[in-house]
Amino acid sequence: MVEFKRIRIRNTAPSSAFAAEHFCIELNKRIEGTAELTESEEAEIVFENDSSLSRDEYIIERTENGYFFRAASIRSFFYAIGRFLREAVSTDGSLALVCDISGRYAPNKTIRGHQLGYRTTPNTYDAWSYDDYERYYFDLMYFGVNTIEHIPLDPENSSHNALMKYDGREFLVKSSEALDRLDLDMSLWHPNNDGEDTESACRKRKEIYSGLKRLDYLFVPGGDPGSLPADAFVRRCREISKVLKSVHPEAKIFPSAQAPHEYSDWGEVFIKAVEENSEGIDGIIYGPNHALPIEELYEKLGGRFPLRFYPDITHNVRCEYPVHYDKNNWHYALATCLSRECTNPRPREYYKLYKETEKYFIGSVSYSEGITDDVNKFLWSALDYDSDITPEEAISDYARTFFFGVETKRIAALIFGLEENWQGNPAENDSIDLSFDFSESLMADYPFLADNWRFNQLYLRAACDKLVKMRLGFETELIEKAETALENGNSSDAIDILKTDFTDEYKNLRRLIDILADMLFIQIGYQSDTEQYLADNPERGAILDTIDLPVTDRAFLIAKAGEAANSAELLEYFNVNNVEADEYYFSVALNNVTDAQTGEPYFNFQGDRPKINDGTLRTALFNVFDNFEYTHRITGLTAGCDYILRVTFLDKKDHAVDSLRITANGNTVYCGPQFGEIDEEYTRRFCRPGFVTAKYIIPADYIHSGELLLTFSEPIMGVMFAEYSVKRQNFFKIKIIRTQN
Repeated sequence: MVEFKRIRIRNTAPSSAFAAEHFCIELNKRIEGTAELTESEEAEIVFENDSSLSRDEYIIERTENGYFFRAASIRSFFYAIGRFLREAVSTDGSLALVCDISGRYAPNKTIRGHQLGYRTTPNTYDAWSYDDYERYYFDLMYFGVNTIEHIPLDPENSSHNALMKYDGREFLVKSSEALDRLDLDMSLWHPNNDGEDTESACRKRKEIYSGLKRLDYLFVPGGDPGSLPADAFVRRCREISKVLKSVHPEAKIFPSAQAPHEYSDWGEVFIKAVEENSEGIDGIIYGPNHALPIEELYEKLGGRFPLRFYPDITHNVRCEYPVHYDKNNWHYALATCLSRECTNPRPREYYKLYKETEKYFIGSVSYSEGITDDVNKFLWSALDYDSDITPEEAISDYARTFFFGVETKRIAALIFGLEENWQGNPAENDSIDLSFDFSESLMADYPFLADNWRFNQLYLRAACDKLVKMRLGFETELIEKAETALENGNSSDAIDILKTDFTDEYKNLRRLIDILADMLFIQIGYQSDTEQYLADNPERGAILDTIDLPVTDRAFLIAKAGEAANSAELLEYFNVNNVEADEYYFSVALNNVTDAQTGEPYFNFQGDRPKINDGTLRTALFNVFDNFEYTHRITGLTAGCDYILRVTFLDKKDHAVDSLRITANGNTVYCGPQFGEIDEEYTRRFCRPGFVTAKYIIPADYIHSGELLLTFSEPIMGVMFAEYSVKRQNFFKIKIIRTQN
């Protein structure tokens, strides 16, 4: 360790004066009175300008007393400050570095940044002040960020909420000035508005861009949002580029290869358009709703344009990289209660994604909608600056930087533990209990963590995971007991069992979640619900709107108990998913899509939507497979028997669709409009509005040696289904003999 009892800081250049002052303040937050600014030649830290370095490089040189920080720009001085803070711990009234930090540092990637849009959709940013934004700029610079992306608010097309302190245009101007002071590159994500012609688009953009002190990059999405055909989109970008460079000559425009859904050939047309005339186009962005997979885009562009990544490190479901993106097996109970934008440290998974994609890109600016992805931002930034860093090193740096005074290993263990919490069935995951207990012990040992919003959001996540586990286990046990009572003819006992109240331990944990959510709103503006804290909608980190949603069929069964004529009919609701040994049942939510599917399947999760998962939705319908084709091989069927195939679809009826095709071992079972013959009884009893079940006959001679290769396909809307069964004759089965594992 390199230890400092005192740290005198000497600045030798006007360009680094602000950085030196900032460093002094940060050191004194860690140990009051340790640091001071000085003119002494014996200073422990000296800031020194070195014009031979690029704006993103810095040198830290070991001296007899401490270190020289050498850089050519204020942002690189902040990188040097960050390197020190990332390795600094407080011990017995002094600061110590866990390693020697001397060396020459240069970034792995050219562009390293994050989107911090000031609009109503984020779960945090809209509540921030200019000081909050500037503080976050500092934090990000510690990990090598050089680009901040903002979003222009168009008064005609953008909403404004009561949390927002500033006019959107004023905010852009002020943030541009702040970024310029820190020598951070400013990027704008600026989509085309529907119905906007090229002339008005250019006129509006010139007015906005000319008022900004600094603008380095312009990101124009091709889709998400956007609906222009690819050739018209490229022409529009060339015209916008002229406007951009007339007011910011060095600025670069990067259109994105994100496709509007209505054009199946958008990607091919886009490639052709930029190849035929690339004037004004400086690079291409790859992101969600991509027109082509990255390997294909990279190959077709052939290195003619630099590629910038737009990684979505915020979302957990209904996104490009859902939790366990390579398996799509995040448990439906967690996905339901934690939803799309909860606090989601995924260091090992995003490290894997980074390593899979880094060869294609000159850098990245991530998609972000608030502080719930905070850990992921700093991991990604650390990798963009130094791709050799490991997840363990990056998270340890994060812990030392933002949890000073706390044992690094304990914070790192909590973060990795939260990622482990999302493995498998929460009812069987011991990591969930350990993570919550760990959070409690950290709070007990370090009471000052109550003032640390980063800790409080980790603590909140741990509490939410624990609550989900408790409820899932509790309700599953109730359903099992109720079913036993029902099988014994005790229907009233079964209903009473289902209505059993939660324990005091559960209720106390639920109250803790409310307390932590309120603290986070006060500390950092985190909006955990739509009513009290004004989150944009439930999926935008508003976990208080989703944490209590059903995670079992308990509410569904209680409701059906009032409709069932007798015990036998009620028991059918308990056993609707059951099959005999020579039958088959599959649910996207309850079972993994284990077969290799063609294309890039999208999973349109429904369980976290309060208006849908309101007690009328069976857990089997929580998740929806959405792709142009689905295929699965089924074995163990009985030869010589006709089977009935029932498929529950998401009911997005489109009368233009006339080519839904279902085949069995290559034989056409159905081909025609959505959805074919509707099973009215099943739909009425076992679905809710928004879902519909169709039935089809699979003749015995379509089944070969008890095997069935089942294929669903549709080339326009795609196939969107939640469950299906392949059953002989009688539909309802009480005894469970075989279900898909």
